Amino acid sequence: MKTCITTNKVLTDDFVEFKCPGCGERIARSLDARRRSLEYKCKSCGFAGA
Repeated sequence: MKTCITTNKVLTDDFVEFKCPGCGERIARSLDARRRSLEYKCKSCGFAGA
Protein backbone atom coordinates (compact mmCIF):
# COMPACT_ATOMS: atom_id res chain seq x y z
CA MET A 1 0.00 0.00 0.00
CA LYS A 2 1.39 3.39 -1.00
CA THR A 3 1.20 6.49 1.16
CA CYS A 4 1.75 10.14 0.29
CA ILE A 5 5.23 11.28 1.39
CA THR A 6 3.77 14.71 2.27
CA THR A 7 0.49 13.90 4.04
CA ASN A 8 1.02 10.21 4.92
CA LYS A 9 -2.47 9.43 3.56
CA VAL A 10 -3.12 6.10 1.84
CA LEU A 11 -3.06 6.53 -1.94
CA THR A 12 -5.48 4.82 -4.30
CA ASP A 13 -5.79 6.30 -7.77
CA ASP A 14 -5.20 10.00 -7.09
CA PHE A 15 -1.41 10.14 -6.97
CA VAL A 16 1.79 10.54 -8.97
CA GLU A 17 4.97 8.55 -8.53
CA PHE A 18 8.43 9.73 -9.59
CA LYS A 19 12.12 9.27 -8.88
CA CYS A 20 13.80 11.49 -6.30
CA PRO A 21 16.08 13.95 -8.11
CA GLY A 22 18.71 13.39 -5.42
CA CYS A 23 18.99 9.61 -5.17
CA GLY A 24 16.47 7.98 -7.53
CA GLU A 25 14.26 6.54 -4.76
CA ARG A 26 10.58 6.23 -5.79
CA ILE A 27 8.39 8.98 -4.28
CA ALA A 28 4.58 8.92 -4.24
CA ARG A 29 2.54 12.08 -3.70
CA SER A 30 -1.19 12.73 -3.71
CA LEU A 31 -2.44 14.95 -6.51
CA ASP A 32 -3.84 17.30 -3.85
CA ALA A 33 -0.43 17.72 -2.16
CA ARG A 34 1.17 18.33 -5.53
CA ARG A 35 -1.53 20.79 -6.63
CA ARG A 36 -1.09 22.75 -3.38
CA SER A 37 2.73 22.64 -3.76
CA LEU A 38 3.19 21.18 -0.27
CA GLU A 39 6.80 20.48 0.62
CA TYR A 40 8.12 16.92 0.66
CA LYS A 41 11.39 15.40 1.83
CA CYS A 42 12.93 12.17 0.55
CA LYS A 43 13.29 9.65 3.36
CA SER A 44 16.45 8.19 1.80
CA CYS A 45 18.61 11.22 1.03
CA GLY A 46 16.81 14.23 2.54
CA PHE A 47 16.20 15.98 -0.78
CA ALA A 48 13.41 18.56 -0.29
CA GLY A 49 11.03 19.82 -2.94
CA ALA A 50 7.53 21.23 -3.40
